[in-house]
Amino acid sequence: MIKRIVDISKNLKKGKVLIVYGPRQVGKTTLIQEYLSKTSFKYKYSIGDDLQLARDLSKCTITSTINYVGNYDLLVIDEAQKIPNIELALKLMVDTFPEKYFIATGSSSFDLASQTAESLTGRKNVIDLYPISQFELSKDISRDELIHQIESFLIYGSYPDVLNQTTYLEKEKVIKQLTNSYLLKDILEYCGIKNSNKIVSILKLLAFQVGSEVSTVEIANSVAIDSKTVANYLDLFEKSFVIFSLGGFSRNLRKEVTKMSKYYFYDTGIRNALISNFNKLEDRNDIGQLWENFLMIERRKINSYTNFNTNYYFWRTYDQKKVDLIEENSGKLNGFEFKWQEKQSKPPKLWLETYNNASFKEINKENYLDFIT
Repeated sequence: MIKRIVDISKNLKKGKVLIVYGPRQVGKTTLIQEYLSKTSFKYKYSIGDDLQLARDLSKCTITSTINYVGNYDLLVIDEAQKIPNIELALKLMVDTFPEKYFIATGSSSFDLASQTAESLTGRKNVIDLYPISQFELSKDISRDELIHQIESFLIYGSYPDVLNQTTYLEKEKVIKQLTNSYLLKDILEYCGIKNSNKIVSILKLLAFQVGSEVSTVEIANSVAIDSKTVANYLDLFEKSFVIFSLGGFSRNLRKEVTKMSKYYFYDTGIRNALISNFNKLEDRNDIGQLWENFLMIERRKINSYTNFNTNYYFWRTYDQKKVDLIEENSGKLNGFEFKWQEKQSKPPKLWLETYNNASFKEINKENYLDFIT
């Protein structure tokens, strides 16, 4: 088993719900069950798929809360997003039993299941669990081996079940199953969407546009729906941990572009499955996009797991001067440019002139492991 870096025991606190968020099949259930196998707490483990449980908890009454919690020390609800009004239900549990411990996992944001304005603000700790990170793998695998396997990571991604396969054919089969059986199924489930063609078409367009600014109007025209619906779908994809967005950075300089966002996938294997492209790197014309997506998500993973809080942006001017990633932390700006081949990129002159406290660094195949591990 691949050892995860997330430690449940260190994040579990009385009077708060520990929420473990992440895409389907990244190992949330395995992580929780491993913790439960060692805990001394008297616990109750439930699954959001249980229709009776969903009916009872969604009532959000003191009686339903007391009946569920009982005399257990620890209450665990796996895939809790399937329960209507789950945030209010958890809030009632915490407020009624502040001396107990609560864990909930979700493969989509809980507000997709909420019909009320109630939230868990101040009553939750959140852990984001991603597909296996290079940071985690580096604890057990040498740098040389990680570098040797880079093509596999870029093409097939880093889901646990994918990494555990021994052949490329098996990896391809698994990532296709994950994409079709879990990812798309979840999205359609939450919105009651009957026609999946529009969803798949939008995701494919995003896959082809990785690293480029996305126009909701252009996507709307391509799939023959209105741009507001496209924006709603993009929000749904983000809340379901399929993609994440990157906004433009600006301090109101007239030359800076900020209106549109870029979108990246939580896993490059999912991205490749959507466009049915598992070709070797030497036979691809999108290696730059794959490399950028890979570094974007791996950087987020290590920052999240090491509790490095930062804001993420890209920077571009109308005359095409750009910086792929900007990290803003404690008033400092760190710029990164991603190149598959080492090119010794020079920082845009306007970037340094406008933000004189900013740094700039090229990330390529020679130094990328220092950036993400």
